[in-house]
Amino acid sequence: PPAHSHSDWIGPPDRHSNLRPVIFYAPPEESALERRLREARQEAQASNQRFWARHNRAFRQEKEEFIYSRLKAKGLEMRDESGQKATLNAEEMADFYKDFLSKNYKKHLQYNRDWYKRNFRITFLMGQVALVRALRWLRRRKKNVEQ
Repeated sequence: PPAHSHSDWIGPPDRHSNLRPVIFYAPPEESALERRLREARQEAQASNQRFWARHNRAFRQEKEEFIYSRLKAKGLEMRDESGQKATLNAEEMADFYKDFLSKNYKKHLQYNRDWYKRNFRITFLMGQVALVRALRWLRRRKKNVEQ
């Protein structure tokens, strides 16, 4: 982002995780509490990127292996006569999706727990930052009224 920017920047989707990366704005006069909030948000983003990149890689690999094994069992090749990639019907793919989700249930459960913990922490920090900013604004306003 340009040096004069005063906001977060959101990039295009990452090709591995499919998540849009964020470059968080850090103001020059950032307080310790605001820094903790920004760092918590950055850590949550990095964790999400890692999880979904690994998950999507495993999904794609297992999907290809599943399709290959089903096609092989039918005596078919990965590409048809015209050179196009062979596919399976929706019912066959539903078997894969169900199995994949069942196999990764505990990983998703752990991810969701971690996601909620991170987001509660971020929400709590956001509340603290908002309260500090509101008190700071009230003090300034009171000073201006007294003058």
